[in-house]
Amino acid sequence: MALTTGWSRRALLRASAGAAALAAGGVGLTGCSSPTTASGATRVTLWSWLTGMDQYVAAFNAAQDDVHVELSVIAAGLSGGYAQQTNAIKAHNAPDILHVEYQGLIQVLATGGLREITDDMADLADGYSPAAWRSVRPDGRTWAVPMDMAPMALYYRKDLFDRHGVRVPRDWDEFAAVAEAVREADPRARLTTFPLNDGSFFAGMSWGAGDPWWRVEGDTWVVDVAGDGTLRTAAYWQDLIADDLVRSGGTGTQDWIAGMHEGRLWGYLGAAWGVGTLKKSIPDDAGRWAVATMPTWGGDRPANGMQGGTAFGISEESDVPEAALTFLRWLSTDPEVPRIGATFTSPFPAYLPNRDVAREVVSDDWFLGDPVYDVLDEADARVPEWTWGPNALGLFSSVADALGGVSTGSGTIPDAVRSVHATAVATMRDRGLSVREAGAA
Repeated sequence: MALTTGWSRRALLRASAGAAALAAGGVGLTGCSSPTTASGATRVTLWSWLTGMDQYVAAFNAAQDDVHVELSVIAAGLSGGYAQQTNAIKAHNAPDILHVEYQGLIQVLATGGLREITDDMADLADGYSPAAWRSVRPDGRTWAVPMDMAPMALYYRKDLFDRHGVRVPRDWDEFAAVAEAVREADPRARLTTFPLNDGSFFAGMSWGAGDPWWRVEGDTWVVDVAGDGTLRTAAYWQDLIADDLVRSGGTGTQDWIAGMHEGRLWGYLGAAWGVGTLKKSIPDDAGRWAVATMPTWGGDRPANGMQGGTAFGISEESDVPEAALTFLRWLSTDPEVPRIGATFTSPFPAYLPNRDVAREVVSDDWFLGDPVYDVLDEADARVPEWTWGPNALGLFSSVADALGGVSTGSGTIPDAVRSVHATAVATMRDRGLSVREAGAA
């Protein structure tokens, strides 16, 4: 559901008051510096945890003499990066450019520390995928520059599917049938892993069910974490886990990597960055894997969620916003950026012309089946509107904590969802926000 077009920034800040409390503590960095370098270039400070940002910055600085970007590498967002940035905003020493993931934009915006860049970015609006453009415009105005997208997809062992005559599932009913077929073909194997320790994964899966966890009505946040779509998703995966049709451990572990390489796991549900994850984790598996769009819940408009996505905002108090924007427009739209990114990852840019560049420079030989970028383009086009709330980042931890007992049988995923919904409502009310639970009068 889209946000109401009349939602003002004043209403957002009032509705989000206290959201910055998540960043209490943390280590601050100094964002202030001389406005120019010795050579006379305008100095721009940037904080980021993005892999490869040093290479992007070096390329930008080498390409021109007017703006010089200085990078400070900070901890990843939930590992302290958001805390550092929020504390710096409160202390009035934020860098010129802030790293803001789509799911964290509302919480950073609630601090009042971001500069509106609606007019500055208007000429590029048609160049971005609709989902990316919506992600930086929560109230109809632009607050950050999109860099990449992370729609979710199904990565699967095509060699094993073909060998055993298993068809790629198009919807979740077929997915459950395939899970049974995998176990029947090889009793030691399972179709995939449902990572109970990853709240962002569950949020992405729920996104595909089409029921946003938050929306705004006037000055009130409407919370719907335990909505019909999410509970349907929860019950579905609970059944698969209870029937021993999928694993429920973590992803990214050595056992997980070995399971995919050895054929004990035939699939992986993950975001667009999973292309790079697979290539790096199991390099010897070239010619085994393929990519398909996520199964859907049916209906006329297939949908899938996202897991992540990167953008960058400009500090409200920056003395050099024009120079900062010069770099961000380059980072987001210059064709050199995906070429650089292709040397260490498989970029999936938010800016569509750069996605065409990535398609040309990223080798597709590792995968079988449909071209990877064709599949990811379709996945991106299927991402429905979604509103992140003022406590979204903290909720990821709440989800992981609540799901902790599922694997031992001490709880269920639907029960965990209801618990997380109650936690979300209570946390927001404790911060003094105006909150209504969906369905409540």
